[in-house]
Amino acid sequence: MSSPYRFVVPVPRRAATGTVAAVYAASAHELGALFAPHLSPAPDLHAALWAVLRESMLTGTAPRARKEAVAAAVAVVNRCPFCIDAHTAMLHATGEHGLAAAVLRGEEPDALVAWARSTRSAAPAPWPFPVALAPEYVGTALANHFINRMVDALRPGSPLPGGALRSPSRRAAGFVLSRTVRRTLTPGQSLALLEPVAGPVASPWAGDGPVAVAWAAFERAATAGGDLLGDAARAVLHEAVAAWRGEHPELGGWPGTVLDAVPEEERAGARLALLAALAPYRLTESAVAAWRSSVGPRGDEELVRVLAYGAFAAVRQLAGRMVVTEGSA
Repeated sequence: MSSPYRFVVPVPRRAATGTVAAVYAASAHELGALFAPHLSPAPDLHAALWAVLRESMLTGTAPRARKEAVAAAVAVVNRCPFCIDAHTAMLHATGEHGLAAAVLRGEEPDALVAWARSTRSAAPAPWPFPVALAPEYVGTALANHFINRMVDALRPGSPLPGGALRSPSRRAAGFVLSRTVRRTLTPGQSLALLEPVAGPVASPWAGDGPVAVAWAAFERAATAGGDLLGDAARAVLHEAVAAWRGEHPELGGWPGTVLDAVPEEERAGARLALLAALAPYRLTESAVAAWRSSVGPRGDEELVRVLAYGAFAAVRQLAGRMVVTEGSA
């Protein structure tokens, strides 16, 4: 059977050890599926992203259904088929069938969904929830912006069978997962998987609890791939991301002249990072092959890290645009 993953070979569950095995075991029990096997070649990134997702979306005081609505709305604006299906199925699992259908149609049935959709834009809406819930809601949104990009790059398509029958498939998957989403989980348990971060820079939304600790570890792991890119490649990536207003790049010609300022020897890596940031669904075999041949022997771990660096550049830009206000959900 062919693998649903592109360009990388995930660590098989039976062969997993250490943090990869721990993430697989925890996510199978708490999420109802193995979390992001395509990231397993970079175990520290895999574990840190799992910790951010778990501590923001799966635990806490905000209703799970509300956070699944945020995740689904983010997936819709990012046009990530896998994540759209996964999170609308989870919404069905919580019993929110009407909300799942509305989010899937691109509607904004309430202020929280409208905010979640706006987080991809140049001017996100103010927070429609109390500051105390920002670690959960903002963490869920930002984690899923990153997840959408890495899924589109390395595991595109739907997780559900059925093609045209996807709507019934989502509801059926939701029925199977209904017990899982109702579990009460203890905050902080994923932090044991992480290496301590000395003096993490506080994020204005993350508070000082488990989400903040997980985010610091995730930021460190996600930015490690910058060492695999040249100075010019990093500069062009960050310049392009800073100028990005949330639009999906045009089909014809992009990235066009964006890479002209990058030396030839750095251009293949810059292209991968830029695609991961702004158009991960356009990652191609030829782009990956060009990078591998330009830098010598590079394995799956290095590819995951270069893509993660680009994806996180976009997520950090989105986080910096957040409007921090005290509201009510």
